[in-house]
Amino acid sequence: MTRSERLADQLDRHWHKNLRPRLHGLADEEYFWEPVRGCWSIRPRGTSAAPMSAGSGEWTMDSASPDPVPAPVATIAWRLAHIIVSCLGYRVGWHFGGQDVDSQTFAYAGTADEALKQLDEMYGRWNAGVRELSDADLDNPPTVGPERFPMEGIVLHVNRELIHHGAEISLLRDLYRWQDGAVPRRI
Repeated sequence: MTRSERLADQLDRHWHKNLRPRLHGLADEEYFWEPVRGCWSIRPRGTSAAPMSAGSGEWTMDSASPDPVPAPVATIAWRLAHIIVSCLGYRVGWHFGGQDVDSQTFAYAGTADEALKQLDEMYGRWNAGVRELSDADLDNPPTVGPERFPMEGIVLHVNRELIHHGAEISLLRDLYRWQDGAVPRRI
């Protein structure tokens, strides 16, 4: 296995064994579920109470600049959008060609099914791009985009981000299933 294949395989194993199976059966009610008041989410345009909202379509993503401290709790919808756009989308556009992805112009998903399709597409593009990197590509900073670290560090950062945010989504699914001490909902 080449270095790039090992890096891609690290995330791909997590994707296929942990994260993607945990997203099976995600319904809209759960996608938008807000476990506490003041959650950040994906909302119909014009309905956000957040300081800012991003997106070009009917749905926008709650945001602020700078990020508030502490950060608000975020819904599964928000976390999936963050993975799709900020973790994967920007970098797919910068490093592997194709359409640039930007939080202000992205059309955020208004349903769980649509978000999962966006996630699968972006993950597939990222994984394919990483597998094609040469050792020289991995050792050097990319020539496009704002990141000025060796590409290997960028790949490892994305791997950590997807594992981290995927675990948050999995926890939210567990909390949704067990809310109010009820018998767990089958998801």
